[in-house]
Amino acid sequence: MSSGWTTKALAVLAKDIRTELRTRYSLNALFMFAFTTLVVVSFSLGQLSLGVQVLSALYWIIIFFASMSALSGVFVKEEDAKTAQTLRLFARPSVIYAGKLIYNMLLLAILCALLTPLYVVFMNVTVPDWPLFLVVVLLGIIGLSGATTIIGAIVAKANVRGALFAVLSFPVLLPLLVAAIGGTDAALVGAGWAGAENHVKFLVAYAVIMITTSAVLFDFVWNG
Repeated sequence: MSSGWTTKALAVLAKDIRTELRTRYSLNALFMFAFTTLVVVSFSLGQLSLGVQVLSALYWIIIFFASMSALSGVFVKEEDAKTAQTLRLFARPSVIYAGKLIYNMLLLAILCALLTPLYVVFMNVTVPDWPLFLVVVLLGIIGLSGATTIIGAIVAKANVRGALFAVLSFPVLLPLLVAAIGGTDAALVGAGWAGAENHVKFLVAYAVIMITTSAVLFDFVWNG
């Protein structure tokens, strides 16, 4: 049963990847929004010297708003293409949630891999502790994906999808963003793992609670 569950989850993931490679809608939306925002912020600030707290906040603000522009589409495209019912027949809700969750994680991982070096160059950022920085980013990606996947499933059935996705996501993601900014700040000032311990613990707890809760509730959302 475990092998069949994993195979079907990977099949859902593979379907989304193939669709994305044909259209490149989500990747283009993610990267173009993030890149445009980064360029505008960089040129607007000019030669101003910003503190690490501001730099950390700007980094996660860009990621948040870029994700709002694309991650809602993971279920919206199923409803628009009339393939949602086929997915319901194909696999259990937990399988579909897992496939969509991993897909969103991959999108955000690609975004961060492209955005981070550009952010470091454009904003003239020095990162004394790269391992801590990358751990915070990874945990932020997992938590953000866990929340936006279930919210995307809820929003897919609504009429005003784009606005509703951002409105529902912000209060849910605010604690995550605060912890991620704090952890990134610790990495940029070189505070070490001791300085980021509470933030890292919170990010781990947030990701576990969000994904577990979403997996339990997804059946009601998907078939509701």
